[in-house]
Amino acid sequence: MPSWFSWDGRDLVLMIKVQPRSRRNEFVEVQQDRLRVRITAPPVDDKANRQLCAWLADQFAVSSSAVGIESGRNGRLKRIRISSPAQLPGPIRGWLTA
Repeated sequence: MPSWFSWDGRDLVLMIKVQPRSRRNEFVEVQQDRLRVRITAPPVDDKANRQLCAWLADQFAVSSSAVGIESGRNGRLKRIRISSPAQLPGPIRGWLTA
């Protein structure tokens, strides 16, 4: 099983590397046991973290409160927990089945 994600009961735990100040929000690739994600917000005043959580909530069809940063709040390498995701975005589905 790839090490960039794991299931903890119904929760999905993702190991993410965030690239802030990007042109658009998007899943990029799996690289060195991390899922690379681009976010448009700058990494100041917690803006990138808030945008990341809101964007992931939209991608996985859950409420914003269902997405939490377990570790890495002040860095680019983060551990994210998504409680009971209602859907898996296309790129994630593809990487999980590859």
